[in-house]
Amino acid sequence: MTTAGARIHVVRFAPAKLNLTLAVVGRREDGYHALHCVMVPLSLGDALTVSAAPAGAAGDSLRVTGLALSSGPDNLVLRAIAATRARVAAARPGVPAAPPPLLVRLAKRVPVAAGLGGGSSDAAATIDAALSAWAAALDPEATVTLAASLGSDVPFFLAGGAALVTGRGECVEALPDLVGEPPAVLLVSPRLPLATSAAFEEYAAGARSLAGAHAGEVSERLAAQMRTGMTGADLIERAEDLAAANDLRRASLAIAPGLAELAAALQNLTGRPVGQSGSGPTLWSLYPTLGEANRAARAVRLAAAKGMLPRLGRGEPFVAATVIAGRRPRPAVEFGDGTMGTIRPRTVHNEPGGRRNDPKGRAAEPRDTKGE
Repeated sequence: MTTAGARIHVVRFAPAKLNLTLAVVGRREDGYHALHCVMVPLSLGDALTVSAAPAGAAGDSLRVTGLALSSGPDNLVLRAIAATRARVAAARPGVPAAPPPLLVRLAKRVPVAAGLGGGSSDAAATIDAALSAWAAALDPEATVTLAASLGSDVPFFLAGGAALVTGRGECVEALPDLVGEPPAVLLVSPRLPLATSAAFEEYAAGARSLAGAHAGEVSERLAAQMRTGMTGADLIERAEDLAAANDLRRASLAIAPGLAELAAALQNLTGRPVGQSGSGPTLWSLYPTLGEANRAARAVRLAAAKGMLPRLGRGEPFVAATVIAGRRPRPAVEFGDGTMGTIRPRTVHNEPGGRRNDPKGRAAEPRDTKGE
């Protein structure tokens, strides 16, 4: 129970995702492409803090830090709040008042339109945070339907870990975490946003893999092996196969031909297979440890600064070393100030005159913090 004047702050971590596979297996009657993808969350991600808007606020508001991103009504965070509010109101007929306005602070680290699902992850985290802020609940089926209405990748982030994603993205089968130490991942994302819709348009126009059903076969084998228990070392051994298992890669190259040259340069520099996440342009390589991935990231940054890598878009690429995240424990994440910490899902009640929690969610917590 909170005292009068207390404010509730709901904190959520919104992880990036990595496509280990992406197979287009057909065309649906609704016009969407049918997919078979194995996806995993990463320890790289955004952070959301959601709280009740000040008294008299006209509506929901969003403040974004970290990366340049619109905070207008087209932002997925605000769209997720509006959609969640509508679902909550519809689920409790006879209650006169709709859930009140919310104030959201989004610390953005995941590059936009990069194939890492940053906006979709923000939307999924917002659904959860808004429900907590309103002390409301939706049944699982309604929550998945809500998530799917916001974007094809959004339902994946409700799984909280590795998953097989089929349909247009709305069918999510949770897969077991990798056994043992999870692989680290080197991410290199040119400053060249690629819209997923544009990649699918190129795919439909004929920009397709010459390997036929290869991506689907690799994806099915990977899902089967993960169901029965797969180690991080096993995954790394399959890196070359996985790197070729993305049916949107040729479509992305049709939009940004320079990606092929960049991928080749990265493979020469690192000596490791280079895959593409989602519709790109983010490229990835797997490593046994975060230390090795960090060393590779430094080498890539240095090569980019010296002009030894092809430059796509504006400026040097986004380069990060991260780790495939499991369901438990919560991953350590890197904050914008270069420090590391853990963002735990929680609701913080800031009592008048009491201690406030560290806004980054790492250190001193208020005396009545409740884990969720």
